[in-house]
Amino acid sequence: MWIWIVLVVLVVLVGIWVVATYNGFVKLRNIVEESWKQIDVELHRRYDLIPNLVETVKGYAAHERQTFENVTAARAAAVSPGSTPAEQAVQENMLTSALRQLLAVAEAYPDLKANQNFLELQSSLTQTEDRIAAGRRFYNANVRTFNTKVESFPPNLVARMFAFVKQEYFEAEDPTVRAAPEVQF
Repeated sequence: MWIWIVLVVLVVLVGIWVVATYNGFVKLRNIVEESWKQIDVELHRRYDLIPNLVETVKGYAAHERQTFENVTAARAAAVSPGSTPAEQAVQENMLTSALRQLLAVAEAYPDLKANQNFLELQSSLTQTEDRIAAGRRFYNANVRTFNTKVESFPPNLVARMFAFVKQEYFEAEDPTVRAAPEVQF
């Protein structure tokens, strides 16, 4: 009789542990998804600023057509929906590189560098880049927590049972993207 009671108690305890672990995975997965959505919001803010920045620079440097086309193409690729964090990171690297070219063009035009609209756009872009970097750190920290739980024993048993898989980090692979941009006035 005692053996049955002990077995029932063990089964109930294991069941409670599985439910609690499953709920922990669901909570972490939702936190990872929410933090990705926050990055997405900032990326779209960035995408909205870029056409205004291009148009402002274009008014001063109309003959820099290739640079404008590069920025426009990189923005179009980055805006495309359905990218994984790794794919989005590659697209963001291309966009950052194109923006660097655009800001380098702006450096050659003193009147443009003094233009209030350009300065405000550049400041907004810098603030947005800072928020994207903060969001990236927050997202990657949440991914690390989730992935650690997916790989740790015994929670990995529940992860496999319910198909919780490791999430991708959102990383900049290009060493030039990892370097802080230099903006001179």
